[in-house]
Amino acid sequence: MNIRPRRLRANENLRTLTRETRVSSSALIQPLFVKEGVNIKDEIKSMENNFHYSPDRLAEGIEAGLEAGVSKFLLFGLPLRKDETGSEAWNDRGVIQQGLRAVRQRFGDSVYLITDVCLCEYTSHGHCGLLSGTYVDNDSTVERLAEVALSHSLAGADMVAPSDMMDGRVKAIRSKLDAHGQIHTPIMSYSVKYASSFYGPFREAAGSAPGFGDRKTYQMDWHNTSEALKVAAMDVRDGADLLIVKPALSYLDVIQAVSSEVNVPVAAYNVSGEYAMIKAAAKLGLIDEYGAMCESAVSMFRAGADILITYFAKELASAIRKGDIG
Repeated sequence: MNIRPRRLRANENLRTLTRETRVSSSALIQPLFVKEGVNIKDEIKSMENNFHYSPDRLAEGIEAGLEAGVSKFLLFGLPLRKDETGSEAWNDRGVIQQGLRAVRQRFGDSVYLITDVCLCEYTSHGHCGLLSGTYVDNDSTVERLAEVALSHSLAGADMVAPSDMMDGRVKAIRSKLDAHGQIHTPIMSYSVKYASSFYGPFREAAGSAPGFGDRKTYQMDWHNTSEALKVAAMDVRDGADLLIVKPALSYLDVIQAVSSEVNVPVAAYNVSGEYAMIKAAAKLGLIDEYGAMCESAVSMFRAGADILITYFAKELASAIRKGDIG
């Protein structure tokens, strides 16, 4: 036989030399939860090895990431006060704004800070925007999201990531940022965010479950791919610098389709339910947690993701350093 594919599988050195998919810790983003208060570091029950940090202790979460080789972080805020409009989200002294200033003062530009821009953690009803009766009103919500993004950028965010799934919010945010001199703040848009069953642990962690109904009128129907491409193209046209597909593991085909169609970097969000499934199955002795973590992460990059947002970021960075993936 002239062609023997097994020749290139003969030993570890050869297998790593000829790998088709390369993974770097520089492409990993670690989500962190910032809870308003003082001296808080509490493990999140639904998401083992993830914590709520108060702004004064957020540096501990950053340090843990840096020690593992992760330098990019996505921040979610949990305020003490919620109201119908989610006004704490754009409060200059809000929990995310406090956290940004504390981390920036401690670490300077050695870390890259991305902020989730949404209202669900801040509204008393738990929906991602302002209500008109029981319906989330798109256009009035977009105005508020632009205010949130600007507030984050002025407080020290390197990048903003709108996750609300309102139509036109990328354009509104870009206009607001530019009008206030924040032209260098990129937008990483949750362009393709499905109305998924895999968000349960996150909603507990962020206190963001809707108080009534669901989010199917604004998050995407998980039967659809063409719609994902339409929204992705719209967001790029409106000024998004990067796009997110969320969830990841059950949507590898969508990651591939979107990454093939757009000319901006694409991030896969390996969501809380995907994280929790691996953890739970490993505790039951059904799978090898480390191996499943590595394999699933590589599948997301193999599908076309340039960036991976994951609660396994620290563990994956360690695996890359060991040479188990990468």
